[in-house]
Amino acid sequence: MRILMAGVSGFLGTRLVDRLTSDGHQVVRLVRRPPRTPDERQWKPSAAELDPAVVADADAVVNLAGAGVGDKRWNDEYRKLIRSSRVDSTTTLAITIAGLPAEDRPAVFLNSSAVGWYGNTGDRVVEEDSPAGEGFLADVCRVWEAATRPAEDAGVRVVRLRTGLPLHRAGGMLKPQLLPFKLGVAGRLGSGRQWLPWISMRDWLDAAAFLLDRDDLAGPVNVVGPNPVTNAEFTKELARQLHRPAIIPIPALALKITLGGFAHEALTSARVLPGVLSRAGLTYHHPDLPTALHAALTE
Repeated sequence: MRILMAGVSGFLGTRLVDRLTSDGHQVVRLVRRPPRTPDERQWKPSAAELDPAVVADADAVVNLAGAGVGDKRWNDEYRKLIRSSRVDSTTTLAITIAGLPAEDRPAVFLNSSAVGWYGNTGDRVVEEDSPAGEGFLADVCRVWEAATRPAEDAGVRVVRLRTGLPLHRAGGMLKPQLLPFKLGVAGRLGSGRQWLPWISMRDWLDAAAFLLDRDDLAGPVNVVGPNPVTNAEFTKELARQLHRPAIIPIPALALKITLGGFAHEALTSARVLPGVLSRAGLTYHHPDLPTALHAALTE
């Protein structure tokens, strides 16, 4: 397929481009700066500027654009950026898709979302049919997903990727934890009882490719592993694989001081299961945390 993709320079985007091109697809990259290579096209999502001809040339559109939620300490300005970077890009793509003649529209629109949709679920298991929760990220996910509706209303298959916590030593939730763990000054966050919906990088990439191909799947899809664990269990397993102690718990107050508004989300419990992917028959290469962490640390 010819795949138009936004968010190509991010943690997930760079790896998905490599995966899709290795599978034989042609990836056209949306960039905000002037194009530097033949496979790049410029757009300005904050101003809703995108040449419809760029979208009309695509068989599929993938949008992973969005400022990293854990990249900076949260304040009011960064909260606005987290929201606008997601909603503006999604709105621009969805409206452009919907404005094309039916025969020129891409067959599928994969748009990023997050398990933050569910808010704090405590010990309650949730799947894709569970309602949105409360909190900043849940609110962001609600408007983020709603922004895909013009494309959906136009008859395009829209998949909303409610991604969990992809594991890889080069980024995501794992990278900033490695040094404290290796120094032996890490431990569980807060009580450690909050659930973490992790997924290995290979399985996340497999899921994205799977969803591009499966024309019978649409709507929200939890892109998480089949066996979520608590933060305490995650901490214990990571320490075991790094051969280091993890006996210094990080109090909730310390997180609030260092992370600002993000601390609340870092302590949120999300016991999320991949209902759609499991029923559709996706095979997980790393179905449990020990194998997923081993891959994240070595591959």
